[in-house]
Amino acid sequence: MTSRRNFLKTAGLGGAATLAAPAIVKAQAPIKWRMQTYSGAPLGAHVIKPQIDAFNKAANGEMEIELFYADQLVPTGELFRSLQNGTLDAVQSDDATMASPVDISDFGGYFPFSTRYSLDLPVLFERYGLNEIWAEAYGEIEGVEWLGAGAWDPLHIFTKDPIRSLADMKGKRVFGVPTAGRFLARYGLIPVTVPWEDVEVALQTGELDGVAWCGFTEAYEVGWADVCNYALLNNVTGAWCGSYFANSDSWAKVPPHLQELFKITMDQSHYYRQVWYWGGEADLRVNGDKLELTTIPAEEWDQVVADAEGFWEELAAKSPRTKKVVDIFKKYNKVMEQVGVPYRYS
Repeated sequence: MTSRRNFLKTAGLGGAATLAAPAIVKAQAPIKWRMQTYSGAPLGAHVIKPQIDAFNKAANGEMEIELFYADQLVPTGELFRSLQNGTLDAVQSDDATMASPVDISDFGGYFPFSTRYSLDLPVLFERYGLNEIWAEAYGEIEGVEWLGAGAWDPLHIFTKDPIRSLADMKGKRVFGVPTAGRFLARYGLIPVTVPWEDVEVALQTGELDGVAWCGFTEAYEVGWADVCNYALLNNVTGAWCGSYFANSDSWAKVPPHLQELFKITMDQSHYYRQVWYWGGEADLRVNGDKLELTTIPAEEWDQVVADAEGFWEELAAKSPRTKKVVDIFKKYNKVMEQVGVPYRYS
């Protein structure tokens, strides 16, 4: 009772009021990121925008990512440097296209005949050790965090004039990704670099004869199927290898629960693309009406596949780490060949 009386006496002096007053919590300003993708807006609507929209919604005001498309803030070839110096907080790209200064960069994008299907790539990263190799390589570079890789579409060649033999490749100027472009150059294709948004116009004006950048799903989605006439069914590899990266300082400022949220939405994005590409490729090859399908005879294409072995060895000779990657691809493909259906049909 004494304690209660004392409490009541002090209530009028503000004691009770002080205890009862609700805490005033000041809202902390949200973390702001600027992120640029390798892709233009029509493609970005599928390969990254759903993820960023989902992240921003789930972050509930604690963090907001502003998304930019190909070349909007910096040229694609400067993505790595701009990420490292903090101009960008995050990037979605393949290692080769963004000019990553790591020995394994040639394996990003399209590494010739390294995969048959899009599911091969995540298996290689998750179960065959590529995750650890990529983390090790980027761990040696200051200022950039590698966050993970996923699979995109297979690589086909789309042109205005038909390719029905290796000889038909000679002299054709194509927009494409660096590693596959270097490999295909030995058959006379001429890799040409233009801003992503300029590709369609360059095809219309004759600056480009085709693209060696994507599969059917993208070619139709972004409008390139409208300005090309032919699609070569002999694909160079089964999946593009793309990654997510963050500036190290920017990543360190993100609390653990939001880091985890970003990685969860990355996985969501990988799954979305698997379905979007896989379904699109099949449907458009059968039902698409904008491109005539051509093939290079098997006896000629077999030589291309054989030539890829030498290309692999060239990259394996760059460093002990690149040799380790090539050895993993060899091991994986051997397993796939031995297991047969449904993993490999031929």
